[in-house]
Amino acid sequence: MPSVAFYTLGCKVNFYDTEAMWQLFKNDGYEQVDFEERTADVYVINTCTVTNTGDKKSRQIIRRAIRRNPDAVIAVTGCYAQTSPAEIMEIPGVDLVIGTQDRDKLLGYVGQIQQDRQPVNAVRNIMKTREFEELDVPDFAERTRAFLKIQEGCNNFCTFCIIPWSRGLSRSRDPKSVIAQAEQLVEAGYKEIVLTGIHTGGYGDDLENYRLSDLLWDLDKVEGLERIRISSIEASQIDDKMIDVLNRSSKMCRHLHIPLQAGEDAVLKRMRRKYTTAEFAEKVKMLHRAMPGVAITTDVIVGFPGETDEMFEEGYRFMQEIGFSEMHVFPYSKRTGTPAARMEDQVDEEVKNDRVHKLIDLSEKMQLDYAKQWVGEVVDVIPERDYKGAPGTGLVMGYSGNYLQVVFEGSEALIGQLCRVKITEAGVNECRGQLVRVLESDTAEARHGAASNALQADAVAKAQ
Repeated sequence: MPSVAFYTLGCKVNFYDTEAMWQLFKNDGYEQVDFEERTADVYVINTCTVTNTGDKKSRQIIRRAIRRNPDAVIAVTGCYAQTSPAEIMEIPGVDLVIGTQDRDKLLGYVGQIQQDRQPVNAVRNIMKTREFEELDVPDFAERTRAFLKIQEGCNNFCTFCIIPWSRGLSRSRDPKSVIAQAEQLVEAGYKEIVLTGIHTGGYGDDLENYRLSDLLWDLDKVEGLERIRISSIEASQIDDKMIDVLNRSSKMCRHLHIPLQAGEDAVLKRMRRKYTTAEFAEKVKMLHRAMPGVAITTDVIVGFPGETDEMFEEGYRFMQEIGFSEMHVFPYSKRTGTPAARMEDQVDEEVKNDRVHKLIDLSEKMQLDYAKQWVGEVVDVIPERDYKGAPGTGLVMGYSGNYLQVVFEGSEALIGQLCRVKITEAGVNECRGQLVRVLESDTAEARHGAASNALQADAVAKAQ
């Protein structure tokens, strides 16, 4: 049986794409082997180019694959492959470069290379692509949440970001195809679906009178689907229709990831973000009114060119006011080929480092404050795996709808089941809980009202 090994760098979308490519190989009679443990006939390296470091790491992994089996077909795909195919083709031993499209042709290329051993550069101009690449993932190894890619590319062109050049412009997956895949995932036993994409909230920008909110209502009708989570949405994409779905659909998770990137208007403008801090705060208020107790997580870039101490302090205060339930904090990293990399007044690395630590401390404090509100409350949790991968501990771990990581006593049989769990102890990265019961027949409506009235009233008061 021929074998294939994968190595994935970068974001969740890349991991989804790797799963999709594995399906192609699996259907062609391949077995998957561990990249590090066994030699394979084909190596597929799914690369990242979001930072210069991403490029460097990608090159290291490509060389590692070539060393592992010089006779294997070495195929390089992903964002770095899309933006720098010639650079990759220069690495001796690379057989195929395929970028972020045409991956349905991957096996054809592999077969051709196995016959004539001629290297192939199959990358074409991504900016001309207007079609969503249909690649299904009917199953995820070792996961109880299913990821469903609904969108590709981005139209934003933020000054720090190379991604539109590696992924192309925004393209939406056909709604019928999304629903069919969701039904397939539910049939495979998944109770939660995470909608993902490069710019997920931009779903529908290229469709006629059909937006993400319309898709959410159609997914809401999928029988057996318990939870729908959006991997990320921009503040500018939260409109009245979106608020209405969040307010009325019993399946929408009480958690939204809304990238802020900077908490000060001059920095946002230099980043070419499409909102002000006042507009961002207004959207957050609307969300709290629509979904009392909602968890809002975010991304922040620290030390963007031109960010002064005063700007940073103002941003810090703004984040404090918003009260995120968690922040992912990144120091600004120069990406060759982006406008921000050419800007004057780059911030000193030590200053960046200091600011990163301050924001991580703030994030941990906010995480704990958010978790404390839920002590004594009963939430829905779908256990994902044995706690810390240690079978026999008698503990399982899963995420609640509002994205608390909850650890509680329970057997492996609970994995993938919808459980009611009472939060007994709040923590920064994980909360402790106690199993109340396993849900099988409860109505979704009853579950949606799980947060106590007191918590709802408190959240509404905070938002006003």
